[in-house]
Amino acid sequence: MLRVAATGLLAAAGAGCDASAPRPHPTPSTTDPGRFRIHGQGALKGNDGWQLSSTGPPDAIEGYADRVSVLPGETFGLHVSTTARAFRVSAFRIGWYGGAQAALVWASHTVPGRRQGPISTSLDTRMIRAGWDPSLEISARGWPEGAYVLRLEADSGYQRYVPLVVRSARARGRTLLMHAPATWQAYNDWGGNCLYYGAGRSYERRAYEVSFERPYAGRGAEKFLAYERAAVVLAERSGIPLAYTTGMDVHRDPGVLAGATTAVALGHDEYWTPEQRQHVTAARDAGTNLLFLGANTCFRRIRLQPGPATAPPAVVCFKTDFSADPYLADHPTMATTDFRSGPGSDPESSLTGVLYEGFPTDAPYVVENPDHWAFRGTGVRRGESFAHLVGVEYDRVTPDSPTPAPIEVVAHSPLVCQGRRSHSDSAYYTAPSGAGVFATGTMRWVEGLMAGTGLDGVDHTMDARTRAFVTQVTENVLTGFAAGPAARHRPAPRGNVPRLYG
Repeated sequence: MLRVAATGLLAAAGAGCDASAPRPHPTPSTTDPGRFRIHGQGALKGNDGWQLSSTGPPDAIEGYADRVSVLPGETFGLHVSTTARAFRVSAFRIGWYGGAQAALVWASHTVPGRRQGPISTSLDTRMIRAGWDPSLEISARGWPEGAYVLRLEADSGYQRYVPLVVRSARARGRTLLMHAPATWQAYNDWGGNCLYYGAGRSYERRAYEVSFERPYAGRGAEKFLAYERAAVVLAERSGIPLAYTTGMDVHRDPGVLAGATTAVALGHDEYWTPEQRQHVTAARDAGTNLLFLGANTCFRRIRLQPGPATAPPAVVCFKTDFSADPYLADHPTMATTDFRSGPGSDPESSLTGVLYEGFPTDAPYVVENPDHWAFRGTGVRRGESFAHLVGVEYDRVTPDSPTPAPIEVVAHSPLVCQGRRSHSDSAYYTAPSGAGVFATGTMRWVEGLMAGTGLDGVDHTMDARTRAFVTQVTENVLTGFAAGPAARHRPAPRGNVPRLYG
């Protein structure tokens, strides 16, 4: 295994920027407009060449890291299989660099390539593991905290990504972005199985357990690119102090939440452990604002199953077959199914304020209260709509479910899902601690940040007007929440649920 250390692609460390006063649009340096200082780090140079040019056949090059996240300075192994003779690796930090949306932080030397295999499948849970040998060990020494894509580059010209989070040990005084690798992995059908289907795309033959010891299918970072990347870029552009983690790390170490101004669940964060949920709830009850930039958040209750010492734990979710999970015999309240289902029913709405209701839908987003502080600067009117912004999954306020009160529905969007008429709601409430909680109620919110740009896949024909609206609202909530518990400096929610759902 080749050991590789970080070398001098980072600029010399500096004192970092003073982001104590949130500002909606930081002004880049006039002497070097491509540089942007990261909290507590030196200046990074933006690089527009981070995107893939060609992925080639599925086996051309693919890989996975043996960690979902590392602290700055830690090492991790990279496992790569390729049909090429050699490959290189480039680490790009996603963010805002005066217009560029990534910075090259590190690059490897040429590494000998080889095709690895075969894969293995567990008979009882249908979990697929690649189990490849490590190709190189990488030190993250000098890498700033943040969200990264490692670009694998075969000498044949084909490329793929491996996602990695360089996490923050603490987030006191900062907005904490919680990435969702458990959800990434739940949908990952590399090798044929995921938590949704198995052979023949059959639900009955789906996996009950999924391993991180395999690449992600497609480009290698699909869920991150579609539902998280644009939110990271916008958060960095806003100039607020940021910290980074994953839901799996919050499960393991809730200390990262202590004193955070805000915790942000990104565009598709469906799979949570009960421990992660308890820790985020406790943070809210201690004054940390919560922002849910998607829908279907905290819907599935999962268990993290330890495996080999060098690998992340696997994600276990039996769903409708939860009674077949042998773990349940000794842990009767730990059914790996929907949080709202028994045993141990605990609908997500008690935390998020909204309840996941359906899939699929495509509908306009309709403003209910244009005077709400989240809509400042947008110029919207009551009833104004934004085509296709609601979808493909949606949430709504459900009065007969556990729902904090008072809660204000700020957007109330009529829709039809599988022949049934309903609504998607953006909603806001405050907790007794003063923490504010804002939920967008649509999974396309982060995709809306890219509407009309052609980046990261499908934009569902949303337009630049929608992108401007979603951008302004997201900035309003991020910068507003960065000032501390929202009840101390933002208007209280106006309970309008009886009028809408009475």
